[in-house]
Amino acid sequence: QVQLVESGGGLVPAGGSLRLSCAASERTFSSDVMAWFRQAPGKEREFVAGISWGGGSTYYADGVKGRFTVSGDNARNTMYLQMNSLTPENTGVYYCARRNGLVIVPNQSQYPYWGQGTQVTVSS
Repeated sequence: QVQLVESGGGLVPAGGSLRLSCAASERTFSSDVMAWFRQAPGKEREFVAGISWGGGSTYYADGVKGRFTVSGDNARNTMYLQMNSLTPENTGVYYCARRNGLVIVPNQSQYPYWGQGTQVTVSS
């Protein structure tokens, strides 16, 4: 079973940037979708961004468009999330997830594989 390991979280002031990484223990196939979700304190886990591994198409939640960029490195089996112009509302635990399928879907129940999460805290 594939394992996903996130890294790159931390404490950053508002307006700052972070880059998260998600390394997969097994090859990610062209038919897979990788995604990032965030769970803020006391809230449901929500979709942030996703990438279709084969075609490279991406999809973002409205609140992060233009500030966050999701990308993938096939040789390293690693997905990244570059986060710029961070605000305190972006605080939370960021999880990466993977599903087999060509469509990027924002529904967390469609992703069977999850990482353990990495904490991102944006101070005001």
